[in-house]
Amino acid sequence: MALSDIDLTKVRYFDLNNEVNIPRNGQIQLDKDKEALTDFIEHNVKPNTKRFSSLKERFNWLEDHDYIERGFMDKYSLKFIEKMYDYLKAQNFHFHSFMAAYKFYAQYALRTNDKEYYLENYIDRVAMNALYLADGDQDLAMDLADEIIHQRYQPATPTFLNVGRKRRGEFISCFAIQTTDDMNTIGRTINSALQLSKIGGGVGINLSNLREAGSPIKKIKGAASGVVPVMKLLEDSFSYSNQLGQRQGAGVVYLSVFHPDIIEFLGAKKENADEKIRLKTLSLGVTVPDKFYELVEANKDMYLFSPYDVERVYGVPFSYVDITKEYDNMVANDEIHKKKLNARDLEDEISKLQQESGYPYIINIDTVNRANPIDGKIVMSNLCSEIAQAQVPSRVNDDQTYTKLGQDISCNLGSTNIANMMDSPDFGRSVRAMVRGLTRISDVEQIDTVPTIKHGNDLTHSIGLGAMGLHGYLAKNHIQYGSPVAIEFTGVYFLLLNYWSLVTSNEIAKERGESFHDFDKSAYADGSYFDKYVNKDWRPQSDVVKDLFNGIFLPGPDDWKKLRDQVMKDGLYNAYRLAVAPNGSTAYINDSTASLTPIVNRIEERQEKMIGKIYYPAPYLSNDTMPYYKSAYDMDMRKVIDTYAAAQQHVDQSMSLTLFIRSTIPDGLYDWKTGRTNKMTTRDLNLLRHYAYKKGIKSIYYIRTFTDDNDEIGANQCESCVI
Repeated sequence: MALSDIDLTKVRYFDLNNEVNIPRNGQIQLDKDKEALTDFIEHNVKPNTKRFSSLKERFNWLEDHDYIERGFMDKYSLKFIEKMYDYLKAQNFHFHSFMAAYKFYAQYALRTNDKEYYLENYIDRVAMNALYLADGDQDLAMDLADEIIHQRYQPATPTFLNVGRKRRGEFISCFAIQTTDDMNTIGRTINSALQLSKIGGGVGINLSNLREAGSPIKKIKGAASGVVPVMKLLEDSFSYSNQLGQRQGAGVVYLSVFHPDIIEFLGAKKENADEKIRLKTLSLGVTVPDKFYELVEANKDMYLFSPYDVERVYGVPFSYVDITKEYDNMVANDEIHKKKLNARDLEDEISKLQQESGYPYIINIDTVNRANPIDGKIVMSNLCSEIAQAQVPSRVNDDQTYTKLGQDISCNLGSTNIANMMDSPDFGRSVRAMVRGLTRISDVEQIDTVPTIKHGNDLTHSIGLGAMGLHGYLAKNHIQYGSPVAIEFTGVYFLLLNYWSLVTSNEIAKERGESFHDFDKSAYADGSYFDKYVNKDWRPQSDVVKDLFNGIFLPGPDDWKKLRDQVMKDGLYNAYRLAVAPNGSTAYINDSTASLTPIVNRIEERQEKMIGKIYYPAPYLSNDTMPYYKSAYDMDMRKVIDTYAAAQQHVDQSMSLTLFIRSTIPDGLYDWKTGRTNKMTTRDLNLLRHYAYKKGIKSIYYIRTFTDDNDEIGANQCESCVI
């Protein structure tokens, strides 16, 4: 029997899974999900998996039929590979939910070209990842195999899916590029967007440096069209470059809140916008300096500045000018054209659009740069708002060659699974393996079609290790999300990720005799990055959190001093190390809650293309854990912000923070609603954004609204950074 022979009207696993959503005697039928899982494995997977008599036969057949790459397997002996497989099989891995197994076999498992038979199971995919990422290092290969099979580590979807395959996409989750204020760079940016979308990652593009609509172009004695037409060109580019129709190209454009086109920029995403300018698929993000919050709180007017004039006066593109610092000087400078509007009116426009669409993302750009330990300026983020890395602008000749080759960003992502990591026999060893696996992706990445991406990666070796499963772990341990204990736990967990990722990056730099570009200009090189860890003990204070970390090494000030001295002496290989992506499909495979976010439903309902609805019970869901699984929509978002803020203190990049709000807000949830309407208003979003800013949050991803008619606005549609 082949997969196409399965009669979906007769199989039991979908019906059994659907019964999870039908209470019986007031109880959730969790046992039905286990039955669905068993039935799926027995009647879908086992009969349709191609069998081989030995590993040697299997790998020879896969290579001969062009299913896997030749070469990388040759770095290991067959005896070693058999040893790895024996170990992996002995771990007795099983999926814990129907959704986990279904997602893996539907999206990740290698199949025959006609899609009729599976060519690998989960162990095979784990082995392929471990062997490829270890690059011939047998000890590292075994460590990675151990981390992935126990689901302590989950490589990003592009990595987990593609490593080892002969016909594959790239291993990178997403990219970030920028344009400067000339036609050559705009053309090069559009070409880069086409090339990167073809590869498969989501693309972030900074447009803040472009002159505004109506700004004079002296060479042709005309006027500029502004950013909106460029946005339309980019949206069309992503629609065209869609991997032969396999996926929708995905992009986000960022604009400074002080750009003169900001109102038109936001207006292009409105439902009632003119079709000539309306953006249907392109995401929007706004970079917001401290000065904007200051002007809003003072209820003052604000000035929007011409990027062309600013660049002419300051000698650098608009994004690279510190607006907070230079604001008064720019207002007073008659050489800079400007227009005025009320800051609170603009803030309300942002909130109105977030209510309507979930956009724009917010990047608190001064917060980001204050925390940036690397020389240079961060001017934007990526498609999921968790990447924060310095970039260098390019200059392009008329023939599209580079006068100056700048630096742009590629996102090499992976995630720890918090619940499983807390059971790791050696937390530090686990993180070491993960950082080395991620670094391997950075080392092999060669995006030659976009030279600025390749150049940036070659110089920085940046990676982004994050985490998933926070709510599940807390519920498992009977801890309420957002409670003081939960927040303290989150901070300590990310303290450990920070410490061990630094240890590993330092070890790699010492082994290779190489640090990232301009390491000597960083806060790592002069030791100042470590001051907050040397001058304060970040280890847990409460007995509950101490018990949670019992048996796990926790670095104190003396350990940080030692690490500081080693880093100052031998350097770091990776310029950036940590980032928390929104992780979606891989969280299902891991039987985990996504990222650091609270769950939306105890039983999540997913619409799966032609299949229909599939139900996913929250991990560890039982009568005992039920009280600890409050929906995000019924939760005070300040608790979510506090949770992310606790992690952000130790994360050198950013995190995909989504806010969840009902259109009718439950009574008593927010103190400022007392005596006011219980409907969500722009004021609610304004207050939450200001709260996040004051808590040190670097970025806000989607605003998700649950309406009174059970619709969800601003639901995460990004698949490229969903790791």
